[in-house]
Amino acid sequence: MKLKGENMEFLETISIPAIAIIVYWFINLLKYLVGEKENFKRAIPIIASFTGAVLGVVLFYLQPEIILAENVINAILIGGASGLAATGTNQVFKQLLKYKDDNKVEEVTTEIKTTKKSK
Repeated sequence: MKLKGENMEFLETISIPAIAIIVYWFINLLKYLVGEKENFKRAIPIIASFTGAVLGVVLFYLQPEIILAENVINAILIGGASGLAATGTNQVFKQLLKYKDDNKVEEVTTEIKTTKKSK
């Protein structure tokens, strides 16, 4: 099935974020299955990049019109970069939540110190 026009442009636009989302959830599934092992945490970027590269190659051969790759090497690079983007996205959320929690801890600590001084 060949796609044309706006549908084609839309699919080209979402193919890279789609790979990143699939890799993101795949890594979260692996985290759930493996647990919080330090060796696994160190390998997450490599696993994400490899998974993204595999997805890029699969898309290139199954639906070459929706991935912006002229050859399989480009598909590997696009997929690998999308996999690494998934890892970066995870870290952004993690750091934002950490920052939010750190501010709460600072507020509570300041409140405790103020209460102790007033007594």
